Amino acid sequence: MKAKLILENGMVFEGKSFGYLKESVGEVVFTTGMTGYQEVLTDPSYYGQIVTMTYPLIGNYGINLEDMESKRPQVKGFIVREKCNMPNNFRCELTLDNYLKQNKIVGLEGIDTRALTKVLRNSGTMKGIIVLDDSSLEDVQDKIKSFCNKEAVLKVTSEEKYEIDGLGKHVAIIDYGIKQNIIRNFKKRGCKISVFPAKSNAKEILEVNPDLVFLSNGPGDPQDLDFAIECIKNIIGKKPIVGICLGHQLLALSLGGNTTKLKFGHRGCNHPVKDLETGKVHITSQNHGYVVDSLPEEVEATHININDGTIEGLKHKKLPIYSVQFHPEASAGPKDCEYIFDRFLEYAL
Repeated sequence: MKAKLILENGMVFEGKSFGYLKESVGEVVFTTGMTGYQEVLTDPSYYGQIVTMTYPLIGNYGINLEDMESKRPQVKGFIVREKCNMPNNFRCELTLDNYLKQNKIVGLEGIDTRALTKVLRNSGTMKGIIVLDDSSLEDVQDKIKSFCNKEAVLKVTSEEKYEIDGLGKHVAIIDYGIKQNIIRNFKKRGCKISVFPAKSNAKEILEVNPDLVFLSNGPGDPQDLDFAIECIKNIIGKKPIVGICLGHQLLALSLGGNTTKLKFGHRGCNHPVKDLETGKVHITSQNHGYVVDSLPEEVEATHININDGTIEGLKHKKLPIYSVQFHPEASAGPKDCEYIFDRFLEYAL
């Protein structure tokens, strides 16, 4: 069936629909990873977004149910240049098309994804809608304008607290939309884990007396999350705190720093980041549209993005507080930065 993407600036990209046939509106973004499309689909940080894969052939190893980063796909739509209809991999359980159908996610293929990516790079991330009819911008303008992603974290967080047994350090995780491989990395290091919903307060978290509080990744603008910032402020100085991605941004805001929206975000698994403490440059996996752009005097940057010089990590000069913007769990992506989890645990009591 014919379908098209209409951007809020009026540009139209025509192609064919696949997956679940429905209209869908969201924020249109692109990711530069050559592989890892099922990790992209199930990463809660993509909630509310129509994701464009820049690599042209997607779906060639199918879908397996072992490598998911959450229980279901989180994207609002999925755009590819060409989808593979006959995947070939011994772990394949579903085609990409069938997986999207089962989870009611619309796909769009056959458009020039390079041209779309150039538009987003030059004009910045913008809202858009995938339609299955002859709608024009005038027909869907109200739908595009009314799209709001401010409640994203509350849509992807865990519904209730749960625990995972371990004999090592006790890590209390605040779940803003955590990727499962973050939990796997703490489990691999023997940690006992308590996972709290995003709206948990500091008292609930401190009651379990953790050795370390971890702030997870997640979707949306950190400045929308007043409840999270208030919670973190009430933990600072009482327990060591570490974080990744959205957790890093929330930590910076809680300490008196500031965040801003990037023009088109960092999304993919080939972003170079320099560790200022070791001087080494690592290739990292990233997925964020917002970035820390200033820090208070008592906090220093630990990592910078080689491409644009933005802050990719921070630590407090006196308190046990440390966080990174990139994803050291790197699923899918390079494994350069798994050392970050060991560094996290060095801050534990």
